[in-house]
Amino acid sequence: MTALTLSTAAAPGLRADAIVIGVAKGTAPGSGDLVVAPGAEAVDKAYDGRLAGVLETLGATGAEGEVTKLPAPAGFKAPLVLAVGLGGEPEKDTSYDAEALRRAAGVAARTLTGTKKAAFALPLADGAGVGAVAEGVVLGAYSFDAYKNSAQNAAKAKKGKAPLAEAVLLGGKPRDAAHKAALARAAAVAEELNRARDLINMPPNDLDPEAFATLVQAAAKDHGIKVQVLDEKALAKGGYGGILGVGSGSASAPRLVKLTYTSSKAKKHLAFVGKGITYDSGGISLKPAGHNETMKCDMSGAAAVFAAVVAAARIGLEVNVTGWLALAENMPSGSATRPGDVLRMYSGKTVEVLNTDAEGRLVLADALWAASQEKPDAIVDVATLTGAMMLALGNRTFAVMANDEAFRSTVFEAAEEVGEPAWPMPLPEHLRKGMDSSVADIANMGERMGGGLVAGLFLREFVGEGIAWAHLDIAGPAFNEGGPFGYTPKGGTGTAVRTLVRLAELTAAGDLG
Repeated sequence: MTALTLSTAAAPGLRADAIVIGVAKGTAPGSGDLVVAPGAEAVDKAYDGRLAGVLETLGATGAEGEVTKLPAPAGFKAPLVLAVGLGGEPEKDTSYDAEALRRAAGVAARTLTGTKKAAFALPLADGAGVGAVAEGVVLGAYSFDAYKNSAQNAAKAKKGKAPLAEAVLLGGKPRDAAHKAALARAAAVAEELNRARDLINMPPNDLDPEAFATLVQAAAKDHGIKVQVLDEKALAKGGYGGILGVGSGSASAPRLVKLTYTSSKAKKHLAFVGKGITYDSGGISLKPAGHNETMKCDMSGAAAVFAAVVAAARIGLEVNVTGWLALAENMPSGSATRPGDVLRMYSGKTVEVLNTDAEGRLVLADALWAASQEKPDAIVDVATLTGAMMLALGNRTFAVMANDEAFRSTVFEAAEEVGEPAWPMPLPEHLRKGMDSSVADIANMGERMGGGLVAGLFLREFVGEGIAWAHLDIAGPAFNEGGPFGYTPKGGTGTAVRTLVRLAELTAAGDLG
């Protein structure tokens, strides 16, 4: 991970490989075409106040994600100035939107791959600015190299392709309590989010349900989190028919993992439930060619829940958080669940399986009911659940559904606050009828149109009465098949981790809604 430090040192005298500054579009009446963002005053002064003009000559516009490199001025101990676009002008005076700072820092960290030390002279108006830049740096510097042999990794480092090693946040005050707390929080959240990315990127031959559970146990032990793992025998004894049914076709047995973080000062209890299909072939309802290659990411919800619980523990939030990871591998075989089979779920309800590729809702149903038995104040499930939601919202936005409108708004606002694009979606009652079954209490499929909402309605059936619940369908943004952007890499993204952590913070503060 990239090391983070705060410093009040002046940019010219700091020994580093690069100085990162921010520039923005000058859209206010009377402004120039380019604005040098606060934090870069010493750099601008060294260019005799003409830095914006120099950058414009080089083609800089201040657009979000744009990077312009130029030699550092005489007298600087760093040889390079890297200007990164922030987009528009600041919201209030010199205060820039946290997500703009986060993305700019991420772009800079990714651009500076192979650099040992960089100084970030971006706007740090307060602790929020410190946290945003720190998060962006750690997330943007992420690299997944675990499966490249040591010789290749050594060659990569020699050629200057290793991730940014150290980032100094200029203007951050090492003795300021708010700045120190913001840096520590950002490091904890970003590092755990990167842990989730690692899990998502792991190949399924190394991350089956048992291996996933083992990794969770090791990490939880380091942070004082209790872990309970139900293996196939315990699941059978407990009547977890959904998880067992989905995992029945695989040589790798399913698991239900429960993580428990408790605070002696907690007054509220949150439960997070994650879909953890370590590989999804579709089962007997086999996916067509071209749809299997990225299905190692179908455990992204479980990875997000795991990371969020660990982050809550690292930050020391005054709230009790329970994480439930419903882990299974969905494979076709002679023992696999067939379309037409009826499963008896942990709740006692029976489900007619019409499509074995609608498996995520089956494992989540058991985990939701298990979470409900502890009567938490709220439950949030996270799942790469439906292609229908990708059609509705695209590849960068996840859906938020809920059984309570106020809670849905709280979750949506938390996601927006931390920079995770989300959109509130309804649960239309008329779609429930499509899941009526002539042989069971409910079918796992309903109307094709509105399929993402149908899945949400199915899950709602397995939430305990009187418990606020929200469902995050992260099918679109969980895995980035395109090129990197901002602080988001290609591959696993770790989406929803920051939303869950923010919800835990709001709950600890008594602002759950």
